[in-house]
Parts: sequence; structure tokens; C-alpha cells
Amino acid sequence: MKRTFFLTSRLVRRAVAAAIQSAPDGYSVTIAPVTRTSQQNAMLWGLLTTVSREVEWDGRHLSPEDWKTLFSALLRQQDVVQGIEGGLVVLGLSTSKLTKREFGDLLDLILAFCSERGIEVDTSAEVAA
Repeated sequence: MKRTFFLTSRLVRRAVAAAIQSAPDGYSVTIAPVTRTSQQNAMLWGLLTTVSREVEWDGRHLSPEDWKTLFSALLRQQDVVQGIEGGLVVLGLSTSKLTKREFGDLLDLILAFCSERGIEVDTSAEVAA
């Protein structure tokens, strides 16, 4: 059974300690920063869809997934290497591994990109940074 705890109080920390004490051998425990919120995720895909419709890049319209790769590479200044059978491959980071703050930075980067190009975006979704 998988359980996720958000460390928000002493009471939760006690519950985590109790869960660890009662867990069978072979289980693992991971302490990590919170990743993106569902609101951040919804805003990301809305922005990426808008950008994919509005912007022609390198002579073509890219998919929202391709734009996600492009913006993620920009955010983390990722490295590019020659592919095994030619072409270029961006080495890097999955957005699922971004912290909540890093994800907010990614959204800010996309919003700035849109603003610089006069692309109107819907930012009505409330997003916690």
C-alpha cells in the first residue's frame, strides 16, 4: 500500500513516524519537495496548446509536447548531444521532477515568451507558486 504524507504539522510528522515504524521490511521512504500542483499542470498544458497554435518555430507548428521540451530545455539550460543515428538529442529533465517552485518558474518563462510575441493567453486559473 502506498501512502503520501505532506509535512505540514507536528501531527502529520508523528503519523509519518508511526507509518515508518509499522511498515514491513523491504518498504522504502522518500522525503522530497512537493512537485507541481494540478492547477499548475492545467495552466501549463493550456499555455503550451496556445503557443503550439500561435507560433511557427523553425518553419513549422510544434505540438504542445514539443513546446514543453523546448521550454524545459530553456529553463534548465540543458545539454544537446549528437543522436546515435544522427540528429540532435536534448539531454535532460522531465517536468515531473520539477519542484513546485521550478514549475512556477517554467510557467513564468512561457508567459514571458507569450508576452514578448503578443500572444494572448488565459491566465484565469489560480496557480500557487
